[in-house]
Amino acid sequence: MKGQYSYLITSILLPFLFLLWASHISASNSTIDSFVQCLQSHSNQSHPISNAIFTPSNSSFLNVLYSYIRDSRFNTSSTPKPLAIVTALDATHVQATVICAKKSGIQIRIRSGGHDFEGLSYVSSVPFVILDMFNLRSIDIDMQSETAWIDGGATIGELYYKIAQKSRVHAFPAGVCFTLGAGGHFSGGGYGNMLREYGLSIDHIIDAHVVDANGRLLNRETMGEDLFWAIRGGGAASFCVIISWKIKLVRVPEKVTVFNVPKTLEQGATDVVLQWQDIASTIDRKLFIRVQPQTIQTFPRLGLQAQDCTEMPWIKTTLFWNGDSMGTPLEVLLDRTPTPSHSYGKHKSDYVKKPIPRAGLETIWKKMIELQADVFLMQWNPYGGKMSEISSNATAFPHRAGNLFKMQYLALWQDDSIEATYRNIQATRELHATFTPYVSSNPREAFLNYRDIDIGTNENGNLVFASDLYKDNVKRLLQVKAKVDPSNFFRYEQSIPLFPRAMKQ
Repeated sequence: MKGQYSYLITSILLPFLFLLWASHISASNSTIDSFVQCLQSHSNQSHPISNAIFTPSNSSFLNVLYSYIRDSRFNTSSTPKPLAIVTALDATHVQATVICAKKSGIQIRIRSGGHDFEGLSYVSSVPFVILDMFNLRSIDIDMQSETAWIDGGATIGELYYKIAQKSRVHAFPAGVCFTLGAGGHFSGGGYGNMLREYGLSIDHIIDAHVVDANGRLLNRETMGEDLFWAIRGGGAASFCVIISWKIKLVRVPEKVTVFNVPKTLEQGATDVVLQWQDIASTIDRKLFIRVQPQTIQTFPRLGLQAQDCTEMPWIKTTLFWNGDSMGTPLEVLLDRTPTPSHSYGKHKSDYVKKPIPRAGLETIWKKMIELQADVFLMQWNPYGGKMSEISSNATAFPHRAGNLFKMQYLALWQDDSIEATYRNIQATRELHATFTPYVSSNPREAFLNYRDIDIGTNENGNLVFASDLYKDNVKRLLQVKAKVDPSNFFRYEQSIPLFPRAMKQ
């Protein structure tokens, strides 16, 4: 009887599940048909939108989807796929996408470069479309005013290259990875190795063009100072779509010096790190020294000799920091595909306010060696200088004075097995837990652009990620959200919520 009962349950459930599945597909098809028809109705003759719409029925759909997925964890057969992708060719296409997605009740995910460590810019558990900005990549530099307009889909490598074509003594403070899209990179802060001298990318943004939740194209004046404040460090995807940024270039010396000197634990690396913690945030702001502990290679050290240093124009230092060999042509900055293109990763972040003692460092090194991660490394980036002079509420990015350095944890692997993914993610979490006594607390601060889905809700259901990422700026961000997006159209797993639950800690 027991076996017969199981069979009967199965025979009843299977048709029921099939009906649910068929109903879902039918609903999705109806929704996407309505969405596409809406897009077509908002198209204009000068900028037709038909060539920018990709649905699963298009032969190029998967190629378009995969081309800007930067982490292979989110490029599997089981990864949820969008109902459609709109590869905007003009700002009007962005406006139409927002209007029609809102009308159709579909979530949108906004992708500019694809460097989302948790895939939140192109993956969702609910029906969604991707608004892909990679075609909007114009960069217009005006050397007379020392400013530039850069589209959200342009990469910082393309920006660096365009600046170098105009001047040897101008630059822009942004990240190391060339393939970062300006839309997301800048809106999360824009963090790079010139921060001690010049601050963040957002500290040099003077205007922006955005599309709001009503499909309106706005600039700084028409969006208002509250929204302009929020999108500089608060993550624009909670509020609007970035079309373009207006940035102020910075002046740099014609020649700068770089160095990279490895040192092992046996060679006294712990002593070096102890010394580095004492001086890296207080020395001349023109000097940026990153420590990179890792399980495969070793540590840079503070003691330098002349032969360790190399002078070069600023633009070539971007290649040096990216790990490119001497003599690599500058055109590599224009390559929009990262190397390796097939890789897996898990990232976390922390802020350190007091030097980690020797016993703590030794505990950390031991844990790194014990953990079964394929490649494990950290990047410790010093603060001080300009970062200590800008108020924590000047922009939505709150992590300013009081920090010795910021940490990034990276586990990297090539094996696509479930076991390898689980092992490396767990190893990253274990190392992060090992650092608990030595990093910021209440809140345990984290960097928005080092996306980490583990920062979510606590046992009481409160949104702890908001205070971790934004500290005391949460309240104003909540107010901006309520004002500019009262229907909560722009939302994702870690977007600014409508209700102030994040304040109840």
